[in-house]
Amino acid sequence: MNEHSAAEPSWLGLSHEEAATRFVHEGANELPRSGQRPLWRIVVEVLREPMLTLLLAAGLIYLVLGDTREALILLVFAMLSVVITVVQEARTERALDALRDLTSPHAMVIRAGERLSVPAREVVRGDLMVLDEGDRVVADGWLAQGDAVQIDESLLTGESVPVRKVACGLAEPTEEVRPGGDDLPFVYSGTLVVRGSGLAIVTATGPASQIGRIGQALSSIETEAPRLQQQMRRLAIGLAVLGGVACLLAIVLYGLMRGSWLDAALAGIALGMSMLPEEFPVVLAVFLAMGAMRMSRARVLTRRASAIETLGAATVLCTDKTGTLTENRMRMAQLRLPDGTVHALSAHAEVLAGDLEQLAELGMLASAPHPVDPMEIAFHDVSAPVPGWSLVRTYPLDPALLAMSNVWSGEAGEVLVAAKGAPEAIAGLCRMADADRARVLADVDAMAEAGLRVLAVAQASWDEGDLPDSQAGFAFTFRGLVGLADPLRASVPDAVRQCREAGIRIVMITGDYPRTARAIAAQAGIGDGGVLTGDELATMADADLCERIATTTVCARIMPEQKLRIVEALKAGGDIVAMTGDGVNDAPSLKAAHIGIAMGGRGTDVAREAASIVLLDDDFGSIVEAVRLGRRIYDNIRKAIGFILAAHIPIAGLALLPLLAGMPLLLGPVHIAFIEMIIDPVCSLVFEAEVAEHDAMKRPPRRPDAPLFARALVGWAVFQGLVVFLTAGGVAVFLWESGHDATVVRSGAFFALVLGLVGLILINRRFSASLLSALRRPNPALAVVLAAVASILAATQVVPFVAGLFRFSTVAAHDLALVGMVSLGALLLLEWVKLRWAARLLA
Repeated sequence: MNEHSAAEPSWLGLSHEEAATRFVHEGANELPRSGQRPLWRIVVEVLREPMLTLLLAAGLIYLVLGDTREALILLVFAMLSVVITVVQEARTERALDALRDLTSPHAMVIRAGERLSVPAREVVRGDLMVLDEGDRVVADGWLAQGDAVQIDESLLTGESVPVRKVACGLAEPTEEVRPGGDDLPFVYSGTLVVRGSGLAIVTATGPASQIGRIGQALSSIETEAPRLQQQMRRLAIGLAVLGGVACLLAIVLYGLMRGSWLDAALAGIALGMSMLPEEFPVVLAVFLAMGAMRMSRARVLTRRASAIETLGAATVLCTDKTGTLTENRMRMAQLRLPDGTVHALSAHAEVLAGDLEQLAELGMLASAPHPVDPMEIAFHDVSAPVPGWSLVRTYPLDPALLAMSNVWSGEAGEVLVAAKGAPEAIAGLCRMADADRARVLADVDAMAEAGLRVLAVAQASWDEGDLPDSQAGFAFTFRGLVGLADPLRASVPDAVRQCREAGIRIVMITGDYPRTARAIAAQAGIGDGGVLTGDELATMADADLCERIATTTVCARIMPEQKLRIVEALKAGGDIVAMTGDGVNDAPSLKAAHIGIAMGGRGTDVAREAASIVLLDDDFGSIVEAVRLGRRIYDNIRKAIGFILAAHIPIAGLALLPLLAGMPLLLGPVHIAFIEMIIDPVCSLVFEAEVAEHDAMKRPPRRPDAPLFARALVGWAVFQGLVVFLTAGGVAVFLWESGHDATVVRSGAFFALVLGLVGLILINRRFSASLLSALRRPNPALAVVLAAVASILAATQVVPFVAGLFRFSTVAAHDLALVGMVSLGALLLLEWVKLRWAARLLA
């Protein structure tokens, strides 16, 4: 203790002055919110993105060149991408802040001998904390005084079964402090008192608590930059360099061939601008932000939008059991009578009769009348309170006798004693013969094999006056066994099946026993791979763990720090790892994984801060939708980037063609600005709105080292671009050779180019479907794009101001018909080739 410590703990608690002093010097009892980012920091992070910097720099280049209109258009799109990203990030931070509800808002403490209700954040080290059934523990400490205290520590250990606590007085215990395990005096912040009451001395608050230390450990784990972002950066930089080289070559070529170096500089700059990949950051920002917004409508919150895409590439999904695969609540699943009758209870309410009804009713009578313990709640879910009976006395659970009994008095004065507890303890109370005991324990083993937690139930009566001092004083009769289960979430089996069909291996990581973990895994359909225990893992070298984990589907009796080792081993083996969880013990592995997925309802504050995706409805099935959306986003980004690359080829070609063919310049800055900063980004929105390919969840995840563009996709983009260039360039040469002036040639070539680009949109909407089937599927964004393009092209022919802006002349009807026929021919050619390349394009 420091200089502000009291000499010794006291039943009177701290003085008010001492408590105030410690609050000032040691700080509030709350977790630091290091993950929360103010709005200004979000803006700075967005503006520091290299690809966005490239977009802003491109706008400044237009401004320096004096093309104010084109510069403003470019800068507007830059600011639009900034606004979309900032709004989504800020909205996410606000939603996360609203989710913070880890500890109770108030706590009961004793100060100067007086019981006070104070805000939980004002509890300090040394406080005498009052614990009652149903309370959330607000700080770490030791139990100084207690009466049958049981605490649910699943938040820290992952185990839904409460643990017993024993009091040790005012003297601080010297044992090793560690969550989990029965008959220890320690209590921990964030855990729940499910039975009993007591007084605890606070030893640690806020960051110094078990929860706080785990949170601090997260700061040492670095999250990896999304692979798509890395690949997009490299692609953008590569194309920018290529554009710069092309610009210099065009200047030299034009200057040497025509002798006008000023015109050469202008032509080179136009060619360079035509190849500048300023659309890429727009595409990435819009696709990921829109994807995050779509997911938020499905109750899936994305703390980092880029994680959606990464989830689509996941090869392994590591999932906790308690609260993630299961509902983190107990349900009565099976009843066994002494005569061997076995009755399995469904998840739905059902009416029991005879001895089965009596067994369930006795279990309820042996429970607290107003239960907090999940197991006792399960008994009350099946049986209603019995009218006419009043509780006379309770014999609580005792470390020496793992059973509890309630004594009830009826209206006629009869006395009923209902007991439940560990089968061994109930067998002892019933004074069973060895053969009967062996038979009961064999039934217990069979139920445990099915993943059930087993309690025995017994009954006694009393008519001898004063009640005995202990439960052993009753003559109990064994009534049967009750199997309790933490049920699977309803959506889990189907979600697991879809994940496996999508090539995602499921690995369940739990602190539960191997037998129970294997049973839950079988129910979920996770698979029949190997089982790895925490004891085995502790003796393994990292290389051995990497080899073993490759064939493991269940990891049982795992400690929190071992979860992190498992995730790191999977990553070292080349897997893209997604990790789900809801407890504090999951937080380090959530952050270390490529994609951390936290549960927002039951999940802890630390887990949500560590994760990149939060399931607000705690529905494991939402993960499948997130995977599907991730794959859809990745496919659509590839289509959009492929379209942009294909579009740049005819643009660059038409900028270069006049230099080689002795024709007047076809594309000026206004044409390039119109094509690149209006058509290209808007067309990319068309791809963003496209639904997933029909086989998106049937094909395996892409290889972790797979490039954004495979050779087939690059070849497809180049081929498309060349077809459109040959179409538009052919139209330009034909009109020029036919004696038309420069404005008509420019108009015809521009019409052919724009129609070709629209054709590329239609062709690339779906790789796995034909053009006709794609056209029958509605896409509102596409309708808007086509209407806008048609309107602008029509305006260039009938509105003099627009025609003058583009330096166009009216094109004769027969020449426009020629442009249309040639463009349609190019569209049909591309469709024919696409249907034959589809398998390679989706690989």
